[in-house]
Amino acid sequence: MNLIKKEASEGPKLPTHEVVYRALRDLILFGELAPGQAVTIKGLTEQLEAGMTPVREAIRRLTAEEALNFMGNRRVSVPDLSVDDISELLLLRLAVEPELTRRACRLITLPQISALEATDAALDDAIDAGDVGGYLRRNHAFHTQIYDLAGAPILAGTTQRLWLRFGPALRVVCGRFGTQSLPDFHKDILRALRNGQPDMAAEAMAQDVRQGMVQIQSNLDRDATEQVT
Repeated sequence: MNLIKKEASEGPKLPTHEVVYRALRDLILFGELAPGQAVTIKGLTEQLEAGMTPVREAIRRLTAEEALNFMGNRRVSVPDLSVDDISELLLLRLAVEPELTRRACRLITLPQISALEATDAALDDAIDAGDVGGYLRRNHAFHTQIYDLAGAPILAGTTQRLWLRFGPALRVVCGRFGTQSLPDFHKDILRALRNGQPDMAAEAMAQDVRQGMVQIQSNLDRDATEQVT
């Protein structure tokens, strides 16, 4: 199944331009397009098995969201992150994601908590199997499930744009160090959600966010050191 058919099969019927946008977004979000990797528009139409017009529209939207850089000569690339970028992303994530978790804790139901636990169990299976792609998708799903329950669509939409900025770099970390180096605070988050403790859930999410961004920062520092030596 190609990427477009996969996107179309996973939910309600959407316009072609939206399906293509989501498929290209996922290539970026889960690191199938690496930071700094230049790709041609023609290459993307072939990879997505989509027409030129919806691919151009998807590129336009993702460029506006700063998930892609337009390089000229019909080429685009995923932006590289700098140390300053990481600092800004961490600041924004800590302002938004713990608050979404706090709000979700006040609204979440027991069946929804069970669904989250199932997602986290699948994530653990991906870690044990060394499945980087599966880990990235399930980790994103875990966070998205929580944020979508917060009743704050503007804040939740903001997190999606933030994840587009650091998702490719997280894939690089996973590819370099493997999934076994990826501990998280999901169990603490789930425990607080189940116990109805909004502030503890928010703090556990803040710790999870910090840990993920520190791993990306450490990878950037390692690359910088290797370039100097």
